[in-house]
Amino acid sequence: MATVYRDRNAKLSVLRGKTVAIIGYGIQGRAHALCLRDSGVKVVTAELEGTPAWKNAKADDMSVMSAAEAAGKANVMALLTQDHVQPAVYREAIEPNLKRGNALMFAHGFNIHYNQIVPPSNVDVIMVAPKGPGSLVRTEYERGRGVPALVAVHQDASGKAMDVALAYAKALGATRAGVLETTFQEETETDLFGEQTVLCGGVTELIKAGFETLVEAGYQPECAYYEVLHELKLIVDLIQARGISGMRRRVSDTAEYGDMTRGPRIIGPEVRDAMEETLEEIQTGEFAREWILENQAGRPVFTRLREVDASHPIEQIGAKLRKMMPWLEE
Repeated sequence: MATVYRDRNAKLSVLRGKTVAIIGYGIQGRAHALCLRDSGVKVVTAELEGTPAWKNAKADDMSVMSAAEAAGKANVMALLTQDHVQPAVYREAIEPNLKRGNALMFAHGFNIHYNQIVPPSNVDVIMVAPKGPGSLVRTEYERGRGVPALVAVHQDASGKAMDVALAYAKALGATRAGVLETTFQEETETDLFGEQTVLCGGVTELIKAGFETLVEAGYQPECAYYEVLHELKLIVDLIQARGISGMRRRVSDTAEYGDMTRGPRIIGPEVRDAMEETLEEIQTGEFAREWILENQAGRPVFTRLREVDASHPIEQIGAKLRKMMPWLEE
């Protein structure tokens, strides 16, 4: 079982007198910066001048500058840009400004685990990964609550790396909910596996297959959309709030019986075999190498697949039906 840290295990005083640089003012970066500042931590932010994210930082009255300048001022550098951008930002702006005793902070372990970023041995390398989007991290903090997070130490040069990580987590409000200890390897591999097999890849392919099956059988695409996509949120919300058994108790007996008797037929042994193959590709680094090369080549496969899926009939029907539901935009 994982070790869980709470408020009593973390001390904000660890960050007293230190400056934290938030490199990347996107959805997650903005939430981190605002929560840290409201927790009394000195924060500087880094963004490309003139971009929407840069304008957001200015509007939030943040001290915003280049990544190199922010790294030069900081004791703790939180690298919160997208994964494929991080290595270049690290090489060009952060690495030249690293000093002994600094801490590098990540919210995802991809680039450390797959050696795209290899920090010097005299700095701490830590991770605080909230298990929710930045918008939720911020609103829960403002409500006096917090979003659970994962915490890990990859390199403990100072002997106090975990103290720094827990202080950072506390500043986000995460220790109010609970922070689970993990490793960069475990966080990275389980995160990629979840995205590819269930949360994104598995769900989207299941939705499209269900839609196509109904439409090819002669049913109206609008009805197919409602049944295999629109109502999914209801089920997912129930599972998230109540667990699988709790969801089943809140749908009809007909739905529950169909779930338990037909579900294993749809997601059968061949799916488990594919999941194990996918996990092996993640564990061996095969997927990471493929994704790194894809970015280096200018993303030809990524771009083509994105365009193909955007033109799928379910997207055309969905765009029309969502106009009937303005609350989805709220």
